[in-house]
Amino acid sequence: MNTELLNKIIAETEKEIMKQGQDGNKAENQKSVAPELKKVTPITEFVGSTEGDTVGLVIANLDPQLRKGVGLNAEYSAIGFVSARTGGAPHIWAADDAVKATNTEIVSIQLARDCKGGAGQGATIIFAARDVSDARRAVEITLEAVDKHFGDVFFTDAGHIEFHYTSRASYALNNIFGAEVGKSFGIIVGGPAAIGLIMADYALKAANVDLVNYLDVESTGWSNQIIITVTGDSGAVRQSVMAAREVGINVFRSMGMEPIAAGIATF
Repeated sequence: MNTELLNKIIAETEKEIMKQGQDGNKAENQKSVAPELKKVTPITEFVGSTEGDTVGLVIANLDPQLRKGVGLNAEYSAIGFVSARTGGAPHIWAADDAVKATNTEIVSIQLARDCKGGAGQGATIIFAARDVSDARRAVEITLEAVDKHFGDVFFTDAGHIEFHYTSRASYALNNIFGAEVGKSFGIIVGGPAAIGLIMADYALKAANVDLVNYLDVESTGWSNQIIITVTGDSGAVRQSVMAAREVGINVFRSMGMEPIAAGIATF
């Protein structure tokens, strides 16, 4: 190799090394600027967020006009609320845990036809309290429990199935499903709706339980699912829900899909 060619190669190499160094410095500068671009302005009302695009917030003293619109009794000034785009039943079960553990009441539970385009629904839950600390704690407990209850939701590309059980229903379940407070209660959800129907049939035949609700496509706001709730002896309700889970999973497997739980199943 002649000297002229060698010098040319060395010069080109040095130029490339310098360019890489400049690019590296530029990238480092961009990294150092990025956190400032994403700076979060603290919102005192914000409590937290979790699975299902769920957000939890609290208002210490709700505006009097909104208080009337929400339907809040005059004795309550603070509200906590949890809203999600995907879920529904996990959030209701989580809210039921929250009212058992706090000095709060359920103002309303609404199921939105949302689910980000899926078969089911989202949820909005409002707690009322005399003290904002109680409202905040109810939201915190709900957010923590949502993660747990999402373990009983199974997703596929075609739809979802979910199953929830409690040995002692409280006021959240009473508010939306008419569950008897203090009694064992379970829910079975399947979408597409046909899967919900066959699960419902298996559930009612598997154990001595009473049907509380049968919610079809129309009665769930045109979501593509069928829901039943059951009550009875604690062991029977649990057996009923588990029988439905087994058949629902096998229907999806027969369609060539493996249902994936959103977390660790609770039972």
